[in-house]
Amino acid sequence: MSELEYFQPAVRQWFLKQFPAPTEPQARAWPAIKQRRHTLIAAPTGSGKTLAAFLSAIDELVAKSLAGELKDETLVVYVSPLKALSNDIQINLQEPLRGILQELDAASQNCAPIRTLVRTGDTPAKERTAMIKKPPHIVVTTPESLYILLTS
Repeated sequence: MSELEYFQPAVRQWFLKQFPAPTEPQARAWPAIKQRRHTLIAAPTGSGKTLAAFLSAIDELVAKSLAGELKDETLVVYVSPLKALSNDIQINLQEPLRGILQELDAASQNCAPIRTLVRTGDTPAKERTAMIKKPPHIVVTTPESLYILLTS
């Protein structure tokens, strides 16, 4: 089975439009991730580790949305060691999310938007309050902010 066969058709289509093939770390990680096994990806910078993890998570969120089961709750937490890196991760999340939603629209499949939020010490109080009322599906945060989220 091709490692891309694990994904929803729209997710697979988006990936194939962006990349010629999965990197070795992605090809080796996706089957384990999709089988819900604990997975550690140790590979050089630029080898697709972050996309390996996020694409699997996005695929799960898309599946839930298409089944009408995507609730207003946080399902994915990404902990980044630096605030600046958290913002970069958020930006890098938007491209696959936007592209996958376009693929779904082209296939006439209705998918609720998948919400993301960066939560750091710099997050304005208004956004923190909004997060409680309508939680993002994916939160990108720092260890310090995760501690505050878990203890408040």
